[in-house]
Amino acid sequence: MFRKLHDPGAAAVTVHIDGRPVRAEAGESVAALLLRQPEGWSRTTPISASPRAPYCMMGVCFECLVEINGQGSVQACLTPVQDGMSVVRQQGCRSVSA
Repeated sequence: MFRKLHDPGAAAVTVHIDGRPVRAEAGESVAALLLRQPEGWSRTTPISASPRAPYCMMGVCFECLVEINGQGSVQACLTPVQDGMSVVRQQGCRSVSA
């Protein structure tokens, strides 16, 4: 898997991935943070529930969709981490509620 080449030190923030606190570097993308996790996937497919991971890292492929702070289908590759952010890996299709 991927790893940081340096320690973010004082620039580190805490992001919660599926409820688990994870250290991240301020300004890096949520997708880059997900790729460094032991389970580097961001979502599962609606039909087969197979895991998908960030691919293009520039907002074209939509493989990195996650739920961020309660909002579903957010592109993780275009979203910088913020301290206290909650990221939930998206399972199947997004739930749409009124």
